[in-house]
Amino acid sequence: MLQTIRERAQGWIAWAIVILISIPFALWGIQSYLGVGGEPIAATVNGVEIPARELDRRVQETRFELRERLGAAYDPAAFDDQRLRAEVLETLIQEALLMDVVGRLGLRVSDQEVQMQILSDPAFVSEGRFDKDTYERLLRFQGLTPAMYEAQLRQKMSATQLIRAVSSSELATRAELDTYKRLMGQKREISYLRLPLAEHRTEEPIDEARITAYYDSNRTRFQSPEQVRLDYLVLDTDALSSKVEVSEEDLRQLYASDQARFVQPERREVRHLLLKVDANADEAAAQAVLDEIQAIRARIQAGESFEELAKTLSQDPGSAAKGGSLGFIESGIMVPAFDQAAFALKTGELSEPIRTPFGYHLIEVVQILPSKAKPFEDVREPLHAELAKQRAEGLFYDLAERLANISYESPDSLDPAAEALGLTIQHSDWIGRKGGDEGLLSHPKVMAAAFSEDVLVGGNNSDLIEPERDRLQAVVLRVAEHREASVKPLDEVREEIVAAIRDEQARAAAKSAAEALAEKLRDGSGWSAVGEELKPESPGLIDRQSTEVPAGVLDAAFKLPVPTDGAVSVGTAILDDGDAVVVRLTKVEDGQVAADGEGSEDGFSAESFIITQIMGRQAYTNVLEDMESRAKIERKASQGSDEAL
Repeated sequence: MLQTIRERAQGWIAWAIVILISIPFALWGIQSYLGVGGEPIAATVNGVEIPARELDRRVQETRFELRERLGAAYDPAAFDDQRLRAEVLETLIQEALLMDVVGRLGLRVSDQEVQMQILSDPAFVSEGRFDKDTYERLLRFQGLTPAMYEAQLRQKMSATQLIRAVSSSELATRAELDTYKRLMGQKREISYLRLPLAEHRTEEPIDEARITAYYDSNRTRFQSPEQVRLDYLVLDTDALSSKVEVSEEDLRQLYASDQARFVQPERREVRHLLLKVDANADEAAAQAVLDEIQAIRARIQAGESFEELAKTLSQDPGSAAKGGSLGFIESGIMVPAFDQAAFALKTGELSEPIRTPFGYHLIEVVQILPSKAKPFEDVREPLHAELAKQRAEGLFYDLAERLANISYESPDSLDPAAEALGLTIQHSDWIGRKGGDEGLLSHPKVMAAAFSEDVLVGGNNSDLIEPERDRLQAVVLRVAEHREASVKPLDEVREEIVAAIRDEQARAAAKSAAEALAEKLRDGSGWSAVGEELKPESPGLIDRQSTEVPAGVLDAAFKLPVPTDGAVSVGTAILDDGDAVVVRLTKVEDGQVAADGEGSEDGFSAESFIITQIMGRQAYTNVLEDMESRAKIERKASQGSDEAL
């Protein structure tokens, strides 16, 4: 049949068919091979695209940073996924804007500056100096070449130039500094009344229609997140160390080749008697001390006890009470003159007077413990661990390269890599984009790979991932199962909704009660005018750093307008626990302002530095906002409604 087709597929008709087929292939089909136009985009900034996968990666990194910063206090539920993604997207947009302006301004960073930044990065340092192999290895595991990394670093450093130029352009004037001091040192006299949330909570039934309406308007709150179950292979030097073979002969060869490491140096038990000589003493004063210690030496040689004389005559407070004993010392511990004399004496021998920066010493050696090598058996275990680690590191690099190659060549399964390398496929429970609570599956790099389009949608193995830069550990994963995000049924969250509605009602009632009381106080009346049974708290004058009152009260107190003569300012606030408060402000005292230059050197002070920093950050924020207002920004529908500015 194929021969028949071949025989008839001749002439201009056949060529016409080939051309017709080639046109759509050239226009559309080739994109699937080149990967053009297929990647989801989160936003575009002046024509520059921000890929959705970059947004996913940065969201994962942000969650990891929050987890690291907050520790045990981290609660994933406290960080709404949509809100976090929106905030991270805005950060990416600002970075893109910044790079666009940097490019248009022609800001550049020299090759030398980039080189110095790389050389000083502690991640690339080994044994106290920059290590090229470490540098290239870490970049390779991140999928970067040195040229790619240096280009990224150059961009970041260029952007830093612009940030520094804008933020350092501000200068605090004397008037601004005085205003800052008056406001920051300000004290306010207040009293406040707390209206507990619990007193406004009711147990009356909630209408079913309201429950349904709350459920419909807060569906994202009751959403079960998108989740995956992962299969993965892990390479780790700790695990490899237990598998490598280290023979007895290997250990003994290492022991013999590095014998100096295992030698216990000679130690000497010494005691001394010190007469101090002032560092600025003239020759006559030093000679007087020398004559004195020579006389003491003669007494020791005549048979008096070194120990008893040291207790009464030595001017070293650390050893005098112990008869001058310094215990056992090794060569190199003491100052050179003392060390040389102590290690030249025989047991029981008394030295001549020895001059050091501290004064004149008499030294006596009590006991000598000669140097000796530690037996092989005493260091066998540390040697085994050391040699196993060295071999595990060498094996790691070999296996990591093979793992990357095999998992790429067999993208639909981890079995070939597991069998070839002797690894066990591990399985995770259901986890979302936020990752697990701890360990490998909590790392942003790992979760970014798990939810990448190639792994999640394409069903392929991930690239080789090295989560930590300072640990030899690598992982390859694939998605075993995937379930989309879904909203929990109403029946499952009914009690949660009822509690939330009652809480809203209680908060509204407490706030309403607080507003009603505040209205009665605004004519200048005291607390007794609104109820004798009320028991307000009166902390008196408080400053901005006061810990005597709740944070919400403090915030409300310093937002109230300054009361005019004979009047008061009254406001309300809702505290973190839901309680409402009424705050009554009766007096304001401004902070003290020093005379020109007083309390600072050359007119500069910590306050002026703080103000300049604040003004610099605000100037930079203003520049960013201006840049954003002029830019053409398109946020894609997956991130919210399309928007062009």
